[in-house]
Amino acid sequence: MRVKIAATLIALGLAATPALAETIEVKMLNRGENGSMVFEPDYVELKPGGTVKFRVGHKSHNAASIDGMVPEGYAGFKGQINEEIEVTFDTPGFYGIKCSPHFAMGMVMLIKVGDAELTEAFRKTDVPGRARGRFDAIFARIDQPKAAQ
Repeated sequence: MRVKIAATLIALGLAATPALAETIEVKMLNRGENGSMVFEPDYVELKPGGTVKFRVGHKSHNAASIDGMVPEGYAGFKGQINEEIEVTFDTPGFYGIKCSPHFAMGMVMLIKVGDAELTEAFRKTDVPGRARGRFDAIFARIDQPKAAQ
């Protein structure tokens, strides 16, 4: 009888506990699987309320949102150099992220929050050449049918 009561109380307690939002770690690296000056992973999907923890894998990096590559009304963020930061994303949409000192070297990533559509306007946002190449590679992976991945 005590076991049943304890099990019931535990079940009720778990049901009353709010679901924990996910946290995904992204490393900021001088060199990674996809070349030099990279975020790993370079593409993340989150549910609204999810968090990305940007980890310093190598010094001299930061994480910052890219103007024009965030949902309308989003104020943006900019971490300090060598700072590990956590950013929670509540608004559905796509977020372009850069390392400020290495943006021109293509150090970018993409975050998808919730059920969002990747628009042509977002895809065509003006970014430096190497960043464009990295974003185009990420867009190509997103565009592949799930079965082909």
